[in-house]
Amino acid sequence: MSPAVELALRGSLLLVLLIGGARVARDATSLGELMAFLLYATYLVVPLASVLQGIGTVQKGMGAMQRVHEIGALPVEDDGGVARAGGTGDGAPVLEFRNVRFRYGDRPVLRGVSFAVPPCSHVALVGRSGAGKSTVFSLTERFYDPGGGSILFHGKEIVELSRADCRSRIALVDQNTPILHGSLRDNLCYTVPGAGTAEIERVVELVNLTELVDRLPLGLDTPVGERGNRLSGGECQRIAIARALLARAIARAAEECALLVIAHRLSTVRQAGRIVVLDAGKVVADGRHEELVEYSSYYRTLVLGGLRDGYSGNAKEIDVESTSVS
Repeated sequence: MSPAVELALRGSLLLVLLIGGARVARDATSLGELMAFLLYATYLVVPLASVLQGIGTVQKGMGAMQRVHEIGALPVEDDGGVARAGGTGDGAPVLEFRNVRFRYGDRPVLRGVSFAVPPCSHVALVGRSGAGKSTVFSLTERFYDPGGGSILFHGKEIVELSRADCRSRIALVDQNTPILHGSLRDNLCYTVPGAGTAEIERVVELVNLTELVDRLPLGLDTPVGERGNRLSGGECQRIAIARALLARAIARAAEECALLVIAHRLSTVRQAGRIVVLDAGKVVADGRHEELVEYSSYYRTLVLGGLRDGYSGNAKEIDVESTSVS
């Protein structure tokens, strides 16, 4: 709307000038009358522009309000399943996919995916874009239910658990690092406001933030600035990991919980105790990095062409309840 208003207002002044100039040249009017008319038109342009801009602002507000109403009218996710407290299958994998199939509309994404994440392990999912890695996480979070096959938490069917129960076992560290305005303590504890001092200190030590806390003038109560602009990128990332009770050194976190990682960074892949390779919704290889490089030509292609240092991925900590801080 703004370009149209500007064009109309400036164009009208130009039109007056052209027509008035032609009339002055033919002695049909005087130069003083033309200047007076242009002056009147100039004075009229400013309030007229304000009125039109106000109309545009009102239209923007109405459009935003319509979006708010549309979001409010979206169906609410039912909890699904039955919440069950305590009890885990001894020796059962923390997370297990058994021949899982899933499609978005008419587009199949997973075609019989099977793998397991044992307790206290580090498993990486790798594959080209569209292979189904993010869909695996969406199904684990129960944003969707599988179209076929089974997903199990500690040997229990995921559909038999409530969504709240499933998600209470999972913590997410995304490739984007959202740091909120407030203190370092606020950023660490906003998901668990009742966390005690001992729990906070344990997480700070786990993610190697002790040096940062000691350096800050107010320690944990030091403001981090808007979007964490007082911190380095690595420090922001460690704070995000601390929220999910993970460690920057992933191997240390794997000693306390099970990690399932969407890996795009070669260094992350090499650290994993097991790598599950997806292609077109199927598991095409499974093993350690050295083994896959030796016998999987598809994985070697990924390593040479797709897995590059400097591109971060997503990580989830599975079964946070198995740690002493839940």
